Amino acid sequence: MNYYDESTAFLGHWGLFQQVVFFLLCASAIPNGSGVVSFVFVADIPRHHCRIPEVNLTTEWFNAIIPTQVVDGEEELSRCSRYRLDVVRNLSAQGYVPGRDVNLTDLEQESCVDGWIYSTDIYQSTIVSEFDLVCSDQWKQPFTSTLYFIGVLIGSFFSGQISDRFGRKPVFFATLVIQTTMTFFQVFSPSWTVYTILILFSGLGQISNYVAAFVLGTEILSGNVRLVFSTLGMSAAYVAGHLMLPLFAYFLRDWKSLLLAISLPCLVYIPLWWLIPESPRWLLSQGRVEEAEAIVRKAAHQNKLEAPQVVFKNYSVDNDKIQKEKHHTVLDLFQNINITITSLILWLSWATAGAGYNGLSLNTSKLAADPYISCFISGAVELPAYVYTFLVFKYFSRRLPTSGALGMGGVALCLIQVIPKSLPQLAIALEMLGKFAFSVCFSMVYAYTAELYPTVLRTTATGTCSTFSRLGSALAPFLFHLSIYSKYLPYIVLGSLAVVSAIVIQFLPESFGRSLPETIEQMHKWERMKCPCITKKEKPSAVVLETKL
Repeated sequence: MNYYDESTAFLGHWGLFQQVVFFLLCASAIPNGSGVVSFVFVADIPRHHCRIPEVNLTTEWFNAIIPTQVVDGEEELSRCSRYRLDVVRNLSAQGYVPGRDVNLTDLEQESCVDGWIYSTDIYQSTIVSEFDLVCSDQWKQPFTSTLYFIGVLIGSFFSGQISDRFGRKPVFFATLVIQTTMTFFQVFSPSWTVYTILILFSGLGQISNYVAAFVLGTEILSGNVRLVFSTLGMSAAYVAGHLMLPLFAYFLRDWKSLLLAISLPCLVYIPLWWLIPESPRWLLSQGRVEEAEAIVRKAAHQNKLEAPQVVFKNYSVDNDKIQKEKHHTVLDLFQNINITITSLILWLSWATAGAGYNGLSLNTSKLAADPYISCFISGAVELPAYVYTFLVFKYFSRRLPTSGALGMGGVALCLIQVIPKSLPQLAIALEMLGKFAFSVCFSMVYAYTAELYPTVLRTTATGTCSTFSRLGSALAPFLFHLSIYSKYLPYIVLGSLAVVSAIVIQFLPESFGRSLPETIEQMHKWERMKCPCITKKEKPSAVVLETKL
């Protein structure tokens, strides 16, 4: 058969059909950016202390019943204990004055048996204040985000295989509905347990519809438009959601109102079922030639072009039957040495990018005391990263820039330990340079992966790679917890891992200037690492000649 790009070249690259697909799929990524980062506000821990019931206490004892402690050089009220209420009440009734007649350090303390009072200086409420996720239950707060990433991990692993089997479009819209409804129902959670179950499914839907939309756009679009979509379009839309979130959160200080503002606009995307088509590439891989031709003819009509009488000429019926009978799974990623080495290198790279990107995002509280400013800065640094990615991918190869981005991030993190304590701004700048580099790598590795794998495995491979990315994301909080042993240990570990990943990426095949492979046999071969300074003209392989436009 003639390959998709060649058969559909008459459509052009930027007609009305391509514009509709481009902007609608990019718009679907906006809620993803808001949803992932919402934990910064929804699950933040407000300042709190024990609640004191209405009892007969003097003003002196009422102000002294909460012990004080020093945290990060500042004195604050204890969050999880108070002096025993019955003892304090007796001392107050007898006329004793705290600090003068009674040494407070000698008094027995008790836990917050009457609950807590939470500060409303920043938030009206969060899930922490709603479900009292503090003190003995404080482990539930980070575990909530862990469950979300577990849902993301599950969605990354299975959505790709389901999409390769049942189609990109059904998975995209089904998981969009899951993400929207689960986020909406979180508002009405009667308990923390119910909330965590809903957040698990919300994470599953979020990553699944992002991956499905990414692959759908990659397969429908072509030429430079596909490059813009994969390196800049989806990423910029994701960042737009990230940047909109602190604005929403600033005016909606209640966690329920914020979740409603995030979830309800997603309902607008449901009618898009009639505007976004299935991937003709996927339909061809399943032998559904008539459906693929119908979509292409409709696209030609939208672009005001006349389609040829037969769009996909010389289509092999035998190949059709083979594709329909064989359903590819994640096991096909180990089918031969070429695809196995490619997969292993990409899994390491995705895991490193995930740990770096999300770890540094969670660590941005050091940028400013205001969480709204911190969140905005963390998102703003990604915009130039994606513009840089687009420009590099348009004019340069894939392998060296991706490797260089990881290497730059790794070196920046390793250099933090040598910065004098008198220059904290420089350390923060290096950390943001690392965030910039990992953002570049994330954008590049998405596009690079989609170009390396064939149509029959593209979503499965992207989903599996995303699974390893989420595994790295889930490990990121534990990685930065190493700072209790050494302040710079997380940066050293993550920086070293990034440098190693940058080196092994040099063994991946180059995909620049080559059409997307349709079958496993057409995958580009992995290569021995070569010095990038040495160029050598090579005779194009048979695969390249077959897939060239």
